[in-house]
Formats: sequence, structure tokens, C-alpha cells
Amino acid sequence: MRGDSIDVGYWMKLADGRIECRLCPRFCHMRPGYRGLCFVRRAREDGEGMELTGYGRSTGFCVDPIEKKPLNHFLPGSSVLSFGTAGCNLACSFCQNHDISKSREVAALSAYAMPETIARAAQRLGCASVAYTYNDPVIFMEYALDTADACRARGVKNVAVTAGFICEEPRKRLFAGMDAANVDLKAFTERFYEKRCAGSLKPVLDTLKYLIHETSVWTEITTLLIPGENDSEEEIEALTSWVGRELGREVPLHFTAFHPDYRMLDTAPTPSATLQKARCIGLRNGLHHVYVGNIQDPARQATLCPTCGLRCIGRDGYRITTYELEADGSCKGCGTKLAGVFAERPGSWGARRQPVEIEGYAA
Repeated sequence: MRGDSIDVGYWMKLADGRIECRLCPRFCHMRPGYRGLCFVRRAREDGEGMELTGYGRSTGFCVDPIEKKPLNHFLPGSSVLSFGTAGCNLACSFCQNHDISKSREVAALSAYAMPETIARAAQRLGCASVAYTYNDPVIFMEYALDTADACRARGVKNVAVTAGFICEEPRKRLFAGMDAANVDLKAFTERFYEKRCAGSLKPVLDTLKYLIHETSVWTEITTLLIPGENDSEEEIEALTSWVGRELGREVPLHFTAFHPDYRMLDTAPTPSATLQKARCIGLRNGLHHVYVGNIQDPARQATLCPTCGLRCIGRDGYRITTYELEADGSCKGCGTKLAGVFAERPGSWGARRQPVEIEGYAA
């Protein structure tokens, strides 16, 4: 059957017969046949476990530049096959993918794509990696990991674009299948996470520390700055100081511009001056690579050598304009090895976005 449900782990049966999901820190309690907030994980009808619904159903397939994830230090210039599913385990009022993450109709409208089909498509399209994105691979972890296995068998790498809102044990399993991650650090206060995301900050910080200190997954961070919500100098000071102290100065940090969307249509777009100031604060606190995004700003989207200041990678939006790195990622000016995952030469995908009819790659 297309879009089957499969039994999954990370649950406990409660005394009253409900199933408690232990995948993410939301710990949804579900009566038999009912779904959690994420929409795709459901208590079995017989009350004897939990299932992932719509396995093999996904949406939004397209080939993107890796810089769009955003990842600036992971195979620059390469192409990545991106896709997601229905649902999400957070409820962000500013969600800029709400047509996918919040829609209950996506499962019915999405394409049928088994893991081997996705891996085959990525290989034939010349993609260096596959990105699990748009909503969050946390909620469709088993599907993502089966796809990751199929991709690795074909030499294709795997990228998680995630909010990092996941419990400790499944965290280990998910990221064991990933080569790179961009973690969406939505703010640096519990108040924001509670008010705007129906979530909490601490598990996300735990995920970041785990990725940096206990895995080889290349990790970058994105924070969407929303006027009047998470863009104060005090909060940015605290966030960037924490990244430098707890994760390391070489971890790239992207500050991106908000545009009115979903349930925050009355909030103004982020001024470019706010992004520039946030970047300055990060650099002042010793971070080596702080970028701005969702605006046109080539000077602040370039990768600079932290030692000599050479523009090692110039960018115009998602297009690479200059590349001054040796094959091992060393600066051509002074020999400093930049943090990241670099190929012998940069990719040449550019800024293109190529939609993909995934079912055409089925065996």
C-alpha cells in the first residue's frame, strides 16, 4: 500500500491506556487511534504501540543550492535534493513553511517516494546530498534514516534541517545517519519558545552541545530575527556569547531576516540594520563566521579567513563568486584551515531551484 504506516519506538503505555510519545520533549499523550501534535505519529488502534503514518509520503522535492539550507561550510556550491513531509512538533506562530508543516492535507497531496527512489533521484541528478527539511526530520525520523541509509550506499550525503527539539536517545539515532545539520535556534529565552513555539529552549541547546561535542556531524546555526521578539541587543549578546563559550568560535551562525507570515502578518520585516548589528555583536564576542540571510548583502555573506581576513568564499545570494580555498579547506592567503567540509573544488550549481517529479525515479 502506498504511504503505509509503520510501527515505531520511543513510547510508553500509561496506566490509563494512553500512549506517551517519547520522541520529543512534548511527550504527547494519545488515546488509541489519536495523533500527537506533530500529526504524523499516532497511537495504534489497539493501544499497543505507536506508528508513523504516511511512511513514503513526502512533498516539496526540488534541487537547491546547499547555501539555501543555509550551510556555508559544507560542500560550498553543491546541489542538494530537498524534501519534507506533513506536520511539525513545534507550533511556531511565525512559521515560514506553514503550508507544509501545518497542513493536514499535505499527506494526501504528497508524492509517493520510498527511500531507494529518493537516493536514486539524488544520484542521477548529481546532488552531493539530500536534505530533510521544510518541516522537521525529527517527526519522520524512521523514514529519514531509511532514506539516509539508501543515500549513503550511493555516495550521497545527508543533511538535517531541524529545530533540534528531540529527546536524548532518539537524538543519538537520528544524527548517526546525518553528515551535516543546520539547527534553527529560534531565540535565546524560554519565554519566546513558550509563547511563540509552544516548545522550550533547553532541549535545543542540549542538541547543539551534543552535535558539536559528541558527533562528527558538521553543524551550523540559524536564528531568524523577529522585530520586538528576539532581536534585542541583550538577547543577541547572550546567544552569541553562549555559542562561543559552549560550542566554539568556529561554529557558523546565520542571522536571517523575518518576513510577515502565518500568524504574524502584522509584524514588520527585519531591518537590514538589525542583522548587521547582530553580526557585529557575534564577531565582537569572538565568533569567526557570522552571516546574514534572507537579504542581499554580499559583504556579510562572504566567508572570511579568521586569521588574515582574506575573502575565501565570496557569495552573491546563493551563487559563489570567488573561491580562495585549497583542496583541504585552507586559506590560500595564509594557510589557515577553515572549519567545515570542503571538496577539492567548489560546486557550480548556482542559485537555481529545480522542482523534481520524484515518482519518475521509481524503479
